[in-house]
Amino acid sequence: MDELPAGEGPHRLDVAIGQRVRERRRALGMSQQDLAEQLGVSFQQVQKYERGANRVSFSRLVETAAALRCTLGDLAEGLDSDRAPREIEQVNGLMMADGALEMLEAYAALPSDALRRAVLHHLRALIGALAGPHAQT
Repeated sequence: MDELPAGEGPHRLDVAIGQRVRERRRALGMSQQDLAEQLGVSFQQVQKYERGANRVSFSRLVETAAALRCTLGDLAEGLDSDRAPREIEQVNGLMMADGALEMLEAYAALPSDALRRAVLHHLRALIGALAGPHAQT
């Protein structure tokens, strides 16, 4: 098992689940207070879950997924692999870019996979154009 000795901070999986809860909640435009009310807890408790400071019990995770209109798999997919810590670090690094969260929220709000693919296509084309022979430095 991947346990941490007491006093060394939250377990990486608790932090990862919390990040996914926060991302899903924000993508739905739901406040911490809204989620807290649906779960019957304080918004401070939701904050602790999202930071990984407090572990989410399995029953609470099921309730949270229902409140966020998603499946347990949506919240936990891939977290049991060795790849998860690297991916979490990569995502955290990407999210530090100014406007990254707003971009992700806008992308998640698009109503169809086709629109999301089109946006990605255009962004990649823009990146390619900026990196081309006439790119300004």
